[in-house]
Amino acid sequence: MPVTLTEAKKNVQDALTLGVIDEFQKNNFLLQNLTFDDAVSPTGGGATLTYGYTRLITQPTAAFRAVNAEYTPQEVIKQRYNVDLKVFGGTFQIDRIIAGMGGIVSEVQLQLEQKVKAAQALFNDTVINGDSAVDALSFDGLEKALTGSSTEYVPATAIDLSTSAAVDTNYKVFLDELDEFLMAIDGTPSAIMGNLKLIAKIRACARRSGAYTITRDDFGGQVESYNGVPLVDLGAKAGTNTPVVPVGSGANAGLTSLYVARLGMDGFHGVSMAGHPPVKTWMPDYTTSGAVKTGEVEMVAAVALKATKAAGVMRKIKVS
Repeated sequence: MPVTLTEAKKNVQDALTLGVIDEFQKNNFLLQNLTFDDAVSPTGGGATLTYGYTRLITQPTAAFRAVNAEYTPQEVIKQRYNVDLKVFGGTFQIDRIIAGMGGIVSEVQLQLEQKVKAAQALFNDTVINGDSAVDALSFDGLEKALTGSSTEYVPATAIDLSTSAAVDTNYKVFLDELDEFLMAIDGTPSAIMGNLKLIAKIRACARRSGAYTITRDDFGGQVESYNGVPLVDLGAKAGTNTPVVPVGSGANAGLTSLYVARLGMDGFHGVSMAGHPPVKTWMPDYTTSGAVKTGEVEMVAAVALKATKAAGVMRKIKVS
């Protein structure tokens, strides 16, 4: 049955796990809003966690016909895809003396929260850049699915938003092209995603056009939107300051891309294991002998794009 992390919490009894799921959701738009199809059961002794689905590649057509004439047959083109769930997270080790010191924030709590933060960053990075052909341990992301597709939009020339003066000059052109791009998606997108610089530029354009709004999410966080579509900064890669969505250099200096997706079971969604909580934790056990104990946070998931037109990427936006 499809569930969000919020719904998954209802079946979790352990207070600690509930808190950790909350941490996964906080300040992460995707993990707050992505629906997971918890349909995958381990096979082959647990070695295989494969989710198979059909992706719609083309759209259906309709036509008029003359009396005593037949319609020209046309069927949508489908393609079979498989995605393997992947395991990600991390561990930390703390000496029992340090763990017992307490303080304003205990060392165990601090390390747990930071490990969740890193797992969030890795998830966001893989949703965009994941390629199982490059790293067999990761799942495939949107960049791989959208490159060369009908919803990869490449403007004839780069749109310059690199300075305030450039935004003043070009924001109408940019928003016109952005609107044209968004209309190619098969429904209202759930998010416009990119790096911090790009989101700041879109915010500036939206303010100039009067299409900028602010709301609050379930955790009290600020959600900025363009014409009602949330603007999502995907942040940096785990353990670095490198943005998930890069800003180009050399011949592509200052250029970046934005990604959109319509979240839903018939669009872009997550995949998780059937009958298992999507997030698990193992806390250091200081009741047994041994000075240094290990804590662990783990999530098992992947993503699936059910229809090519449920997501898209817009290239050649100059932000610096």
